[in-house]
Amino acid sequence: MRAIVTGQVGMDKKPYLNAVARFAGSQGESIPLFHLGDMMYAEARDVRPGRILDLPLSRLTSLRRAAFKDIIADSRDMETMVVNTHATFRWRHGLFSAFDFDQMAKLRPDLFICLVDNIEVVHQRLHDEHDIDATLKDCMVWREEEILATEIMSQAIPGSKFYIVSRGRFASTERTMFRLLCRPEMRKVYPSFPMSHVVDMPEVMAEIDAFRAELAEHFITFDPGDVDEKLLLDRALDAVKEGKDFFDHMPHQLGGVQHDTKPIRMRTREVLDIAGDIDGQIYMRDFKLIDQSDMIISFVPELTSESGKIIPGLSSGVERELQHAWEHAKEVYVVWKPKKNPSPFITETATKVFDSVADALTYFEEQGMFGAKNLFGQ
Repeated sequence: MRAIVTGQVGMDKKPYLNAVARFAGSQGESIPLFHLGDMMYAEARDVRPGRILDLPLSRLTSLRRAAFKDIIADSRDMETMVVNTHATFRWRHGLFSAFDFDQMAKLRPDLFICLVDNIEVVHQRLHDEHDIDATLKDCMVWREEEILATEIMSQAIPGSKFYIVSRGRFASTERTMFRLLCRPEMRKVYPSFPMSHVVDMPEVMAEIDAFRAELAEHFITFDPGDVDEKLLLDRALDAVKEGKDFFDHMPHQLGGVQHDTKPIRMRTREVLDIAGDIDGQIYMRDFKLIDQSDMIISFVPELTSESGKIIPGLSSGVERELQHAWEHAKEVYVVWKPKKNPSPFITETATKVFDSVADALTYFEEQGMFGAKNLFGQ
């Protein structure tokens, strides 16, 4: 697959995509990478690192077109390749585009992929790498603009597909990107599960993490847990109750192996200012992840209420995701762990209901849904 990969400044796309390329090499595949920013700096040797966006727009556009012209020529005979670029910039010039439709048409990409990550992580990287004053709100708006502009690019190129992929801090997201590029025939799955209200239940979280890991092993998964900003908001609300102006937050707490465990110092008021953005973007993004999937697989654990009553761990978010998937003609599968039988609102909108993850995986394998694996099992 020939892909354009975008993402706002602060995504750190270059090392991420380099890791994807290394993973591809371990699977016997080659993914040539074209880092457009590096190529522009090579054209502008008089510009110091980190300052290229400060150039006049006319020169910036000229540099970008020259570099992109080289990419078009060098990649002409490549079946698989990736261009690391941006769709938009929100900089001192204001908001401006970072692409040209005529050159995109000549490149003939099959995929347009917008990378996203926790906004507090993006915000920290942005300020670590650049001399700029941007709030969390600025970064939230920029992310929405980047997603929309990337999707518009895809709509302008006949036959191309648009995906949102979470960068996260887990190796499974690198595997997701690899599979989109080199194993596109694999089934695409949206794993659905309760999130914020079970984060302090270790046994339930262990079940959910095992469920997510099993699906990631066999499918291309667009996991909503790879961006977990609702936890950031919950921590800010806790800080308000405790009278704290600042709090330390550990991103990506929904299981998995973390590459970096250093907490981020957050300003409570600044997080509360983006509460509506967090909720709105979760709502938008998760539905888009379902839309770009072939099927949804939901895990409903059994919970114990404060009164000691055994209840299904069926959050409003999971119910809404199942309904959205069903209404959009997706295959809907539910792993129902509670002893109490599911309601008709589950059974009547599900393709099939299972008692366990193992039963579900057996069924999927029997139906030939697992992608063909190579020697390395990926």
